[in-house]
Amino acid sequence: MSHSHEEHERDVITLVDDAGNESLFEIILTIDGREEFGKNYVLLMPVGAEEDEDGQVEIQAYSYTENEDGTEGDLQPIPEESNVEWDMIEEVFNSFMTEE
Repeated sequence: MSHSHEEHERDVITLVDDAGNESLFEIILTIDGREEFGKNYVLLMPVGAEEDEDGQVEIQAYSYTENEDGTEGDLQPIPEESNVEWDMIEEVFNSFMTEE
């Protein structure tokens, strides 16, 4: 009996920073936070990111609200002082990583 593990094809998006530099990011996870916070969240990882010596990879989290046509709106940084949002994101991410 064989068991194969399929790699999930992740969506890739391009982010442009304030200086106009483009970077590719993989979408790791999207979180529906509309009930609690009125917006959704997305967790991104730089494409080709290497783990550091602690086995950590830099992950960025943003919030977004969908446009009326159902497409994703602009990504917004999550305020650092918004502990309830960060706690929820961390909780969902940790359970996602446990399942992977």
